Amino acid sequence: MSADADIKIEIRDLTMAYGSFVVMRDINARIKRSEIFIIMGGSGCGKSTLLRHMIGLKQPARGDVFYDGTPFWQSSEEARAEKLRRFGVLFQGGALWSSMTLAENIGLPLGEYTDLSPADITDIARLKLALVGLKGFEDYYPAEISGGMCKRAGLARALALDPEILFFDEPSAGLDPISSRNLDELILQLRDSLGATFVVVTHELASIFTIADNSVFLDPNTRTMRAQGNPREMLKHSTDPAVREFLTRGENSAPAPAAQPR
Repeated sequence: MSADADIKIEIRDLTMAYGSFVVMRDINARIKRSEIFIIMGGSGCGKSTLLRHMIGLKQPARGDVFYDGTPFWQSSEEARAEKLRRFGVLFQGGALWSSMTLAENIGLPLGEYTDLSPADITDIARLKLALVGLKGFEDYYPAEISGGMCKRAGLARALALDPEILFFDEPSAGLDPISSRNLDELILQLRDSLGATFVVVTHELASIFTIADNSVFLDPNTRTMRAQGNPREMLKHSTDPAVREFLTRGENSAPAPAAQPR
């Protein structure tokens, strides 16, 4: 496989804006297959906005996002819809329907986008919940489980259609350190077992150093990306004061042990 063929996603000359207000300009990044790519930066830098551009919720002011070499926003509406079916998304709050059980939440996209029977949908929902460590919780409602379990259930729903790419928006938000670490370990396990590509928005240093293969650092002051690469390598070699300040903040900013190679 050539170097270019190994690229799953490419962000090319992307400018994000709301009307005349430019959020970020000239973003360029290449993401390999089965890579965990982190979008990082301080509050208000446009991390979640970039994610929305990547999953088809907001059109860029300039540039495009390429998937397997094909431009997303220059494609037809039908082609974009087909591409979206290969995405799985975990939003900040989990975004579970409170009136549905966990199994019903996971079964929702299966009922919408497949011709599977109700029995098959139930079986797949149980499988996906077991995959994220929630076996036996199929009939629980979101209000009956913890925040960390809700995140796992949201992840199970994101996995429902066996996506090629998973997008997470601040997956550790609101979680205690142990639940956050467990979620990081689950992400690594799923990457290794499923071979999917992950794009994760986060500002949590522990998660960044634990799971990232690659990353982009967005800076609200210059309104552009200041660095791209493995965060551990950035910490070792970057001389950019903004990058170093972000990666060394806090007393517990030392990198966690490196993830096991795939």
